[in-house]
Amino acid sequence: MVLSKRLLSLLVCAVAAAVPFASVSAQEAKKLTIAVIPKGTTHEFWKSIHAGAIKSQQELEAAGQPVELIWKGPLKEDDREGQIQVVENFTSMKVSGMVLAPLDATALAEPAEGAIGQKIPVVVIDSALNSKKVAAFVATNNFEGGKLGAKRLGEVLGGKGKAILLRYQEGSASTEEREKGFLEGIKAVPGIEVISSNQHSGATRDTAYQASQNLLNRYGQEVNGIFTPNESSTAGMILALKEAGLAGGKVKHVGFDSSAPLVTALKAGDVQGLVVQDPVTMGYLGVKTLVSAIKGEKVEPKVDTPVNVITPDNISDPKIVELINPPLSKYLKE
Repeated sequence: MVLSKRLLSLLVCAVAAAVPFASVSAQEAKKLTIAVIPKGTTHEFWKSIHAGAIKSQQELEAAGQPVELIWKGPLKEDDREGQIQVVENFTSMKVSGMVLAPLDATALAEPAEGAIGQKIPVVVIDSALNSKKVAAFVATNNFEGGKLGAKRLGEVLGGKGKAILLRYQEGSASTEEREKGFLEGIKAVPGIEVISSNQHSGATRDTAYQASQNLLNRYGQEVNGIFTPNESSTAGMILALKEAGLAGGKVKHVGFDSSAPLVTALKAGDVQGLVVQDPVTMGYLGVKTLVSAIKGEKVEPKVDTPVNVITPDNISDPKIVELINPPLSKYLKE
């Protein structure tokens, strides 16, 4: 069939108009594969990070950007080799980008830079990495969080007494910053003497419980206040104080992070303060920032997420209630 010149001209114009539109649509619809790699997968903190990442994924997809989110990390927060293997596996898979909470600031630098060398952007969350090549760092100001913990402990001790810092584990940049912040902050309370600051709780509640028992066996007759820099160390110390008959405020305790058992302890008077991050926001901004980096958009190299101190006086405030009861069920399937 012979087409008229007018019809042929119309068809050519239609094809010419359609081609660039189809090309742009295909580019916009390209699915991104985002790997989110936590330090561990058991603590409620990491579940909240996961929920925030899914929240970001859902918003991106609603805006027309398909995202496949892969959540994978070591079971325990002391498995450096396991986390390194996860990063290397995702590099081999050629994922679009990674959101990484490094277990060790030094040990994870080389595998992360290996991914970046393969043109896979990396956004670091929660805990710093010894690398200048990452796209961005999304985290709480952990040093200031530690200082807030020191301030709260000074308040509940009335500015005097003997204190213990139970550290978390070596190589964890986030908790090391909190510990530094606490020791710096407690200097502002000259009536408080730190009698122990060189012991580590280890990665789990069980190891924290054992380390706490050891400290209380040695210093239980003289200690007045304790600071613990993360969820597991706080939970382990709560149990040890109860067992030693020192709970209920006999020895003041300020911890870091929140979970249902920690909030219950605060309400019961077994903990006098919790320095709390916003892990849902951290996970959300980690994914959102990474997608911007993948698209070549300008991102801020450092993104701060909020930190608050929960006390018996403010635990009913709506803002605090939302922090300590994150909507995990809305995003995570059991």
